[in-house]
Amino acid sequence: MATIADDFQTRWWALEQKLVDKFGKKPDVEAVLFLIGLQETGFIREKISKEQKQDLMHVAICSILSSSGYYISEGKDEEGWPHFKQIKNTPTMNLIEQEAFLKDHILLYFENISF
Repeated sequence: MATIADDFQTRWWALEQKLVDKFGKKPDVEAVLFLIGLQETGFIREKISKEQKQDLMHVAICSILSSSGYYISEGKDEEGWPHFKQIKNTPTMNLIEQEAFLKDHILLYFENISF
């Protein structure tokens, strides 16, 4: 009997495969968040600093969690970076639960942009 967890894992593997097909290698969750951050900001540079990478991943997390009402967009600053306001706290979770929580929101994000 298939479970919700099986469906979730199947959907995650399908997304990973699409990303492998597009970029040539299997991304981890951090790499997927980085890609979402690039998508959301349009930030394209030859060299991206560690701080900029962290900023891009923060934008990605705020973007994906906004669909569940954790964050709301407050617009962009003069450099074009999106800013968010946290509306509610994320649940307390262990690392495995956090990763599943992020993956679930990543899947929703890619469904919403019809990837």
